[in-house]
Amino acid sequence: MSPPGGLAERAPSSLWPVAKRVLTIAFFGLVAWLLFHQARAIEWDEVWDTVLALPNGVVALGALLALASYTLYSTFDLFGRHLTGHPLGAGRVMLVTFISYAFNLNLGALVGGFAFRYRLYARLGLDNVVITRVLTMSMLTNWLGYIVLAGTVFLLRPLALPPDWKLGSEGLQVLGGVLLAMAAAYLLACAASTRRSWTVRGHEIALPSWRIAGLQLVMSCANWLLIASIVYVLLQQRIDYPAVLSVLLVAAVAGVITHVPAGIGVLEAVFVALLSHQVPKGELLGALLAYRAVYYLGPLIVATVTFLFVEARAKALRKSA
Repeated sequence: MSPPGGLAERAPSSLWPVAKRVLTIAFFGLVAWLLFHQARAIEWDEVWDTVLALPNGVVALGALLALASYTLYSTFDLFGRHLTGHPLGAGRVMLVTFISYAFNLNLGALVGGFAFRYRLYARLGLDNVVITRVLTMSMLTNWLGYIVLAGTVFLLRPLALPPDWKLGSEGLQVLGGVLLAMAAAYLLACAASTRRSWTVRGHEIALPSWRIAGLQLVMSCANWLLIASIVYVLLQQRIDYPAVLSVLLVAAVAGVITHVPAGIGVLEAVFVALLSHQVPKGELLGALLAYRAVYYLGPLIVATVTFLFVEARAKALRKSA
């Protein structure tokens, strides 16, 4: 039940933007310090040598894993299609999701993923209410897997953090427990809640069935595991997979907080800060440059060409109508 109007209702909405801005500035400061501190000690010639020395088979396997991840993520909007019952075919929905995801990763959610989804779905005849519900389900699917994996890894196998970091293994384990409790609450609500929808700021949020929620969880976890596998392969397995997964999960939420396009600098800063005591910085950055090529830039080129084709086809259809 919503609280009555007045200070209790307005305070959270007025305080959150300020708190978010403070956290963003603080994190930007941390990232800037990390980049400056680490960049001075990096042998950049070694970075490029590492990139050029990657075996073709390793790069090809990374690209195949990226293709698998994009294909899997492209099905996330199908949950919204099932929930809303809109008439678009599965192929078109997956195409829109692919284009939006590639732009989301490279340009940020608001500029990339959200804007392209609304534009493309609107051109295909969906109204804003339906598009918002589809988008909400897709985002929920993506972050459900993140919450479960991060919670599990942090709780059962916390990172070996550098000694100068204030957050220790115990803190990570507490965070892991909180994340798992959040995921369990969502799954329990899907299975047992008698109320199936809420209206938040004019937008309806509906709970799926427990079967759909379970499928969301499995598919999202699989996608995050695939993404971590790309980095693991490009690092040529020099760091154990659970450690790569843990650092990737930390870097992912850091990129969301800062809203830096493509997480430029954030991903590298987190990996270097947490793993440079195990692998030379040049090798780490070389593998991450290759990761950006196969998971960010390559798909962005394909998505751009596809988007231009879709736009041209839409114009042609309007002229012939």
